[in-house]
Amino acid sequence: MTREFSSTDTTGTAALEHYSRAASRSARVVLGEYSTSFSLACRLLDTSSAGHIANIYALVRLADEIVDGVAFQAGLDDPAIGACLDELEAETLRAMDRGYSTNMVVHAFAITARATGIKAELTTPFFASMRADLSTGEHDARSLQEYIYGSAEVIGLMCLQVFAAMPGAPQLNRAEEQRTKLAARSLGAAFQKVNFLRDLAQDSQELGRTYFPGMDPEGFDEQGKTLLVAQINQDLAAARAGLPYLAPQAARAVRLAHDLFQELNVQLEKVPAAALLRTRISVSAPRKAMIALRVLLGAGTPSHHKLRMEVSSR
Repeated sequence: MTREFSSTDTTGTAALEHYSRAASRSARVVLGEYSTSFSLACRLLDTSSAGHIANIYALVRLADEIVDGVAFQAGLDDPAIGACLDELEAETLRAMDRGYSTNMVVHAFAITARATGIKAELTTPFFASMRADLSTGEHDARSLQEYIYGSAEVIGLMCLQVFAAMPGAPQLNRAEEQRTKLAARSLGAAFQKVNFLRDLAQDSQELGRTYFPGMDPEGFDEQGKTLLVAQINQDLAAARAGLPYLAPQAARAVRLAHDLFQELNVQLEKVPAAALLRTRISVSAPRKAMIALRVLLGAGTPSHHKLRMEVSSR
């Protein structure tokens, strides 16, 4: 039995809205399950913008999990894993075009892409970098730059699309827009390099990847670590320069994410290089709460007690 809907059928519209709400909730579940830091930063945004950031994160995480072992543990071989990634990219492009997907995470991302102007020029390099994780065990300087752009910097640019559409977002001239794009890319690069360092053991020992050109993971030393920590600090400084060009809520959320990863970098600097091959560094819940309070109090926000309790409970 079929039912025909007219273009003005409110029941049909309500059904799509219901589905879209469920899709966006599924994206928030993914965010909360996989990233306390980004979930925490999203709490500083208005509801709509936080939802869009969650939608972006969920798609990125879905692709990342395909190449980082979940598909392999499910019994898929390399060609099948690559096919899964290809199918996800194709479905993402279709959903961005038509505004619907049977995959709820993809549907949620399409909502955000269509609302904020995210185009294939950002998703294509992202999936290219994810595909590189299946085929490139070692990088040279050029391939690493391309990988970081696709895997991290474009995510910053996607989030920037959301922030530009926020209430209170300032009107920027061309030069200011370029500064914000550079800042967004720099923050993404910093996050990725921090993750390279904290995931050094898993990447090299479990996944067989070496991201840094000419580096033998087993021979990773203090000199190499010091160089990378300095690069991360430079990227974080470039990211901070973009904060004045964001809406106040966006600037506060970005500052919190920035400060959480800055704390990770501080801890990475303190840990001996050899220890990074045996352990994954993280920021404790109490320390995250202190950083969140510092950002909130600096912004004069009265809801810091509730947020501290939420962080401490994780």
